[in-house]
Amino acid sequence: MKIGDQVRFLNETGGGRVAGFQGKNIVLVEDEDGFQVPMLMNKVVVVGDEDYGTGHMVEVKASAAKTVQPKTSDEEPEPEDKPVTFKAKPVERKGGERLSAYLAFVPMDMKELTQTRFESYLVNDSNYYLRYVYMTGENNAWTLRAEGELEPNTKEFIEEFGREDLNSLEHCCVQLIAYKRDKTFLLKPTINAQLNVDTVKFYKLHAFRENDFFEQPALIYTLIENDVQKIKL
Repeated sequence: MKIGDQVRFLNETGGGRVAGFQGKNIVLVEDEDGFQVPMLMNKVVVVGDEDYGTGHMVEVKASAAKTVQPKTSDEEPEPEDKPVTFKAKPVERKGGERLSAYLAFVPMDMKELTQTRFESYLVNDSNYYLRYVYMTGENNAWTLRAEGELEPNTKEFIEEFGREDLNSLEHCCVQLIAYKRDKTFLLKPTINAQLNVDTVKFYKLHAFRENDFFEQPALIYTLIENDVQKIKL
């Protein structure tokens, strides 16, 4: 089996072209849509190499019967029984070397704006990973609401809230650190963006606008765009 071979899956429908290998036992199969699926090498067969003769099928079944043995609770799993942990690297895009990040509020039911609950998201529109901390404050007392890592060119759900929570969200702060994995990158400044959320806008239909990140209208605050921080201390 080599890169470029056409293969099919043994235990399920589908197949594609061999795009590469992950370790000794994993083959990356690229389907017609360009997606790469990691599969155990003994679970695929090269198209054209199949032998459907009766003798061959009997041999395969006999071999399987000999090798499949019940496991006791103390036995370690065989390598082929271990879960596949392959994770594709995020795809970088042209124009993504400048940092752009946003805090977004999305109505859960736009048709019932006076009663709906809302979802908040952080959007990373760049080729950098972003380590983030999201906080809300009252006077000098701050409360951590979420923290984590945003992959390049993704958005992440933060929390769901109702109108009864708006007062606690009025003063927000988002801190961001940008970096890349497994490659060199340009150093970006640490972002410390504080903003006052206008809670009145949550009652106004026109405040939620069409955008590039969500299928439904959203209220979006720009934290940084094209390396220019919009909201500063």
